[in-house]
Formats: sequence, C-alpha cells, structure tokens
Amino acid sequence: MSDFNWNDLQAFLTMARAGRLMVAAQRLGVDHSTLSRRIAALEAALGVPLFERRAVGFVLTPEGERLIGDAEAIETLALRMRASLDDGAASLTGTVRLGTPEGFGTYFLAPRIERLCDAQPGLEIELVANPRSFSLTKREADLAVSMARPAQGRVYANKLVDYALGLYAAPAYLSGQRRLRKPADLAGLRWIGYVEDLMWTPELDYLPQISREIRAQLRVSNVITQMTALAGGAGIGVLPHFMARHEPGLVRVLPEQIRLTRSYWLVTHADTRDLARVERVTRFIRDELEEAGPAFWMA
Repeated sequence: MSDFNWNDLQAFLTMARAGRLMVAAQRLGVDHSTLSRRIAALEAALGVPLFERRAVGFVLTPEGERLIGDAEAIETLALRMRASLDDGAASLTGTVRLGTPEGFGTYFLAPRIERLCDAQPGLEIELVANPRSFSLTKREADLAVSMARPAQGRVYANKLVDYALGLYAAPAYLSGQRRLRKPADLAGLRWIGYVEDLMWTPELDYLPQISREIRAQLRVSNVITQMTALAGGAGIGVLPHFMARHEPGLVRVLPEQIRLTRSYWLVTHADTRDLARVERVTRFIRDELEEAGPAFWMA
C-alpha cells in the first residue's frame, strides 16, 4: 500500500459511474491513457483487479464493488471540506453542472442565465438541457430539474413549480379539419407524440389522458422538435403553455376542455447540496421562478 494514491480514487469512481473509458476521461478532463494509468496504479497499489473489460464497457469486479462504498465515503469527506472552504471564500469559483429537461432549460433558464453569470463572474455554469433524467449519484450533474420526484438515492427533492399544458396545432392544419367543439371531435386527427421507448419519464405520456384511443402517427424524441413540427402543420399535440407562447404559428385547441398539469422538481445530492456554489445556483433558480410568477407557467 506504500504506492497508494488517494487521487486515483477519483479516476476509479468516475470510471465506475461512466462505464466507458472515453466518457470517464472526458468527465475528468484527461486523455484516456492518463485515466488508464491512474486506474492501473490503483489496482497495483491494492493488489486486486477493479474492472473487467466487456463488450458493454468496463464492469466492476467483486473487489471493485467492495471498494465503492469506501471510495464514496472519502469523496463525501472531500466535498465537505470543499464546502467549508467555499463558505469562507470572498467570491464563488468552480463549476456547477445543472441538468434540466430541454423545455425548462431552453425557454426558462437560458434567457435568464446571464444574470447569474454577471453576479458570479468566477462561477462556471454548465447548463445541460436534454430530454433525459440525470443521475446525481453518478455525478452526472451537481443539481437537476426533474419532472418527477426521485424514488431512491441519497438526494433531496423539492417541488419548484406546477405548469399547465394544452393541445396545440397550426391554423394551416386545422383549416383542413372539421370544426373542433368537444373532445370527441379529436378522433381521427393526426397526432404528434413521443417515441415510446425513448420516453425518459412516464410524465411525458400525455395522450392517454386525453383519450385511450389516440395513437400518434408522428413520434418525435423531444418536445422542441415536436413544437417545430406542430408549427409546420404536421398535426396536433400537447405542449406546455410556457413553450407554446414562443411559437406564434400555433393556436390552442379546446382550451376549456383539455388541461393537463405537470410539475418540476429541484433535485440535489446529499453530499453536494451544501456547497456554496450549488446553493447559489439553487437560490438563483428559485428567485427567477418567484419573479416569473404563476402566470408564466399556468396561463
């Protein structure tokens, strides 16, 4: 154990969470050969293999599985030490990765993020607005906005806001249809929905709430592309109101009869939620939500 280097644990944890050499190296900001050397050095110091290389990537050996708990405990201690140093810092530095659904990140956060950048010039923000869920346990993000409350993991989840959704279509598409007066008139329309096996959360399964008889003819993997297709006259579909108002080529259909509601949750990890830079981004999000007010989300 004389050659044991505690810094190599970071390489081990990143590889265990990523499962692939190039992905793990990118997250650490090193080349893949450097990462391989670090893991090999740790294995040599411990005298046991930690990974098996398989077709799916790098898989933990039984010895690697046993090391995870101790490695994460050391990581937690390091994060706590960093938090205490951050608390005494005159200005915030470092990087915060914020993972969000694409609609929330693109249409709410992105137009406002310059305020945070101006207020904290030493803070680097990584806004990852993708149609996916983020694992804070695997350190894919420092904090995340989710459409559902996590059921497991050492995380804290607090509801940010409820938001309303409705039916939208382009006038060009509606002009070729019979007049829509009631939900029963929606039968036979061309619907746009999600690719079912790429639906990253059940909260996106809107169409059965409207009618069990509806099946989307055009299925799209993300909501921004859906909105573009709707504006182009491809059919009818469900959009959040806060997004649809940015597309003047859309009109709302049956606004009194069809109303859906979903929620956004802010998720932080138990080990990092008290970091000053994470707390600052959390406060920024809440302040911007308060300023926007309920009408932004529900009208």
